[in-house]
Amino acid sequence: MGTELDWSTEWLTSALWIVGVFTATALGCAVLVALLSRYTVWGRQFRRLAFPYFSPRGPEGWRPLISVLLVLLLAIASVRLNVLLSYQGNGMLTALQNLDAPSFWFYIGIFAILATIHVTRVLVEFYVQQALVIRWRVWTTNRLIGDWLDGRAYHKGRYTDAAVDNPDQRIQEDTASFPQVSVTLAVGAVSSLVSLVSFTLILWALSGPLSVFGIEIPRAMTFLAYIFVIVASVIAFRIGRPLILLNFLQERFNATFRYALVRLRENSENVAFQRGERVESGILGTRFRDVISNAWAIVFRSLKFQGFNLGVSQVSVVFPYIIQAPRFFSQQITLGDLNQTATAFGEVHDALSFFRNAYDDFASYRAILDRLTGLLDANAAARALPAAEVEDGDLQIRDLTVRRPDDGVLVDDLGLELAAGSSLLVTGPSGGGKTTLLRSIAQLWPYTAGSVRRPVDDGSLFLPQQPYLPLGTLRDALAYPGPGSEMDDARAAELLRKVQLPQLIDRLDEVDDWARRLSPGEQQRLGFARVLVVQPKVVFLDEATSALDEGLEQSLYTLLREELPDLVIVSVGHRSSLRRFHDELLVLDSNGSWERSALPR
Repeated sequence: MGTELDWSTEWLTSALWIVGVFTATALGCAVLVALLSRYTVWGRQFRRLAFPYFSPRGPEGWRPLISVLLVLLLAIASVRLNVLLSYQGNGMLTALQNLDAPSFWFYIGIFAILATIHVTRVLVEFYVQQALVIRWRVWTTNRLIGDWLDGRAYHKGRYTDAAVDNPDQRIQEDTASFPQVSVTLAVGAVSSLVSLVSFTLILWALSGPLSVFGIEIPRAMTFLAYIFVIVASVIAFRIGRPLILLNFLQERFNATFRYALVRLRENSENVAFQRGERVESGILGTRFRDVISNAWAIVFRSLKFQGFNLGVSQVSVVFPYIIQAPRFFSQQITLGDLNQTATAFGEVHDALSFFRNAYDDFASYRAILDRLTGLLDANAAARALPAAEVEDGDLQIRDLTVRRPDDGVLVDDLGLELAAGSSLLVTGPSGGGKTTLLRSIAQLWPYTAGSVRRPVDDGSLFLPQQPYLPLGTLRDALAYPGPGSEMDDARAAELLRKVQLPQLIDRLDEVDDWARRLSPGEQQRLGFARVLVVQPKVVFLDEATSALDEGLEQSLYTLLREELPDLVIVSVGHRSSLRRFHDELLVLDSNGSWERSALPR
């Protein structure tokens, strides 16, 4: 390219240039992504996280790929506009130098047209990029949540050898950052590479020879620009490399500190009863010190990294003027040429410096990829854990052995069968495996062997000592795990009266943190109401009346038997008062042995 353009035909020339470069860049990006996703760790991580979304056979069809291509087209158009603006600036300054008023106003008109196109392009690009990022984030979040919930990995993950920390943060924060940073880095890299080629040609056309120690270097400006930036980038990479690990650790330390704060809030009453403030302060202080220590390490490393980058950036401002000034003073180039040289050098510098300046972002990006793929790995490991074999049918347990994580036997070769309408009380010393037995029957305990037959899905209901109350209205809590919208007012009021919670009828549609608002006894009564909602064939009650007095306990067990006469009841408890509500007794001794006997009625 020369230093002048034919503006009468430039619209066609630029359109053809954009189409040609877009096609070449799209093909090049496809090849590069394929190579990176095959031969680099982070490329394989990206493929695992992103390829299912961008596949035409995916849930979004062709729209994600079309969005990416449109973003790519707009990025290339941006580079072409910058090239045209550099020529416009050259012509305008040269007209000023020559005191050529008609030419000056001509270039002002060109600028007005280019500026209008530029503003329009920026707005369109912003919308297209944000639409891509938001839709990608929605898909990624839904995928991660689905994967976390699938096979109860959210619970079983605690039993894996390498349980991940803070899956909530990974799903909430990292799934938001992953699409945004992916698009930002990709667009920046493509724009930088296309700018590098485009402005190198301009710089080549404007460069002249330079004599160094008697040796004449042709097109010296071009070679000096590359040498300047490449040397600076190599040094910057060496300075900034530790930031990858430091950023990863910072996310981990922040998450563990936040978890400790949330845990204290959720257990505030227990801590207050035991005056545990000093211990909690020590725990919080230790975790916060890790946060601050790592933050200072990031600060000191960033001082070196950013200080070097800022120094290089300041030198780059005057570098092209220093090199080209002798040619300007000897009238080999015009003021417009000098200004375009500085512009082209700045673009080449910025393009070559992109990877150096984006090193910190890329370090954080690597950490995001590690955390998200780590969660997928942990979920897969959780789903692969062994569990008791469960078949649909009436409750029957055969050859069930339950072990501790250290391989000690809690329940050995258990076998039992319960007919419709029967009831069984499981008791024994604390730590004897009573609750763990229920976990095994529910396929939540991985250290289990044997087979279980029980009604599946809503045919079985497990009611823990403290029922889980979801966020939302009281109606949602009552209907859980079903939708609250399907429960009408009359049915909800009837259930609350039956479990002796009439005072809550007027608060059915009140949104609150019901787990904190209701007392333990009220929560347990709400749990019994759920049994009436679900109407299972078998209910497993794990200390489900421990917060109730004996009168309420009797009324609730009587309620279950009256409302659901064929219901099989399996209770875990220590109270002797529970015996009168059951037909049989199963005693576990914590050493594997068990004894089953009939109870007098």
